[in-house]
Amino acid sequence: MYKIGAVGDKDSILAFKSIGIDVYPVVDGDQARDVIDDLADRQYGLIFVTEHIAQYIEETIQRYKRKLTPAIILIPSNQGTLGIGMNDINKNVEKAVGSNIFANSDK
Repeated sequence: MYKIGAVGDKDSILAFKSIGIDVYPVVDGDQARDVIDDLADRQYGLIFVTEHIAQYIEETIQRYKRKLTPAIILIPSNQGTLGIGMNDINKNVEKAVGSNIFANSDK
């Protein structure tokens, strides 16, 4: 059975603890990289990562995208979104469906 974790700044991920998700506060990209690698080794199947941390560890995220587990899902932090997570969703939908069904029709 896989576990679920959340990695990011403390204020952004603390709420995940209330629903039973393991939280791992980090302050920089190096620490986040180490935590994510450790969680992958410990059989975490899903890891939420705040976009603000993800922007510093793109190579780590790309490495895990090529693997079945863990799935890494980018989420906004309490400082707002950078659009990285939604951009990933759009790319995956476009790859699966053949076109971006979420694209704005007013363009």
